[in-house]
Amino acid sequence: KDDDGILYCRPIFSTIVSLFAEQNTLEFAIPGGLIGVGTDIDPVLCRADRLVGQVLGAVDSLPPVFVEIEFSYYLLRRLLGLKTEGDRKAARVAKFIVGEILLVNIGSQSVGGRLLAFRADLAKIGLTQPVCTDIGERIALSRRVDKHWRLIGWGQIQQGRRACHR
Repeated sequence: KDDDGILYCRPIFSTIVSLFAEQNTLEFAIPGGLIGVGTDIDPVLCRADRLVGQVLGAVDSLPPVFVEIEFSYYLLRRLLGLKTEGDRKAARVAKFIVGEILLVNIGSQSVGGRLLAFRADLAKIGLTQPVCTDIGERIALSRRVDKHWRLIGWGQIQQGRRACHR
């Protein structure tokens, strides 16, 4: 963020120096499975799992980066995996509240966000960090319930506000 609170992002350019699958060195990678990618990125940028969930791709081949998304959504009727003794209403998923904090899973990335607006079929959320994703991507929505993140619904990205690049 800059002094005005505007969220910026900057791509990290690197060269792939190795590919691994478990203990095996790979000559090339195909979709599916887990692949370790060795790069020449400064380890300071990679420490503490800072790059977990980030997207890797050739220059000009990646989807846009968003700081705000608008999505169609479906809320579950009841919370999953929550034991309630007698009080069935306690397990119900409440409607959205403007300003509430949600956890949004987009692809392999989990990012927090503040709900900015919603109506019967669409909602808008401001993300705490930029996310590289496509329009039409499916998302999972979670809410904090008793100190745990609980799945409350899912959605599909309709549009978004792109991040500013530096």
